[in-house]
Amino acid sequence: MTAYALAHLRTGSSHPDVFVYMERIQATMEPFGGRFLIHGTATEVVEGSWPGHVVMLAFPSGAEARAWYASPAYQEILPLRTDHIPGDLVFVDGVGPDYDAAATAAKLRARAAQD
Repeated sequence: MTAYALAHLRTGSSHPDVFVYMERIQATMEPFGGRFLIHGTATEVVEGSWPGHVVMLAFPSGAEARAWYASPAYQEILPLRTDHIPGDLVFVDGVGPDYDAAATAAKLRARAAQD
C-alpha cells in the first residue's frame, strides 16, 4: 500500500543550506522508491489557517518511507533544512482503490455504540 510523507513547512528560507538540501533530497529518495507529489506549488486555504508550505512524498510502503527517513544519506542532509525551516513531518498509509468512507463510518459507529 502506498505510504505518504507529508511535511508542513512553516516559513521559507533562502539560506544556502536549504538549496543544497533541495538539490540532494531526490537522490536520497530514489533507492526507496520515493517521489514528489507536491513540492513548491501554491496552497489555497479554504478552511482554517495553514501558514507555510506543503510537501508530499509517496513511497511504495510505510517500510520504505521509514527506511528513507532513517537512511544515512537523508540523515546527513536533514539538518540543512531543519536548521532553517521549522515544520512537521508525518507518515501516513494510503487507502486502496476500493476504500469506502461510508463503510468506515459504519464500523466506527458500531464501535462507538459499544463504548
